[in-house]
Amino acid sequence: MSFQAYLDTIEGKTGLTPRQLVDLGTARGYDDPSVKAGVIVDWLKEDYGLGRGHAMALVHVLKKGPTISTKHVGTDGVHRDESEELWLDGKATNPANT
Repeated sequence: MSFQAYLDTIEGKTGLTPRQLVDLGTARGYDDPSVKAGVIVDWLKEDYGLGRGHAMALVHVLKKGPTISTKHVGTDGVHRDESEELWLDGKATNPANT
C-alpha cells in the first residue's frame, strides 16, 4: 500500500481528510517534537479507531509534513507513490485521481 493510499483509507475510516486530522493534532500540540509517537497513536486509536500503521502515517505527516522520501516514487513496487508530495485535502479533490 502506498503512503497516499494509507491517507486515503484514513479518510474513509474517519470521515475527515488528513489535513483536518493534522489540524486537530496540531491544536493538541502533537506537532511538538517532544511529543512521542505513542501518544498520537493512542489518540487516533481511541478517538477514531485507527490501527498502528494508519496512525503512524499521520504521525509522519504531523511531525515531518507532507513530503516523503523519493525511495518509492515512480517505482513499480507495492509501496510506490506517484509523488513525493502527499495530498492532504481529500481523495475526491486529489488531481492525481482524475
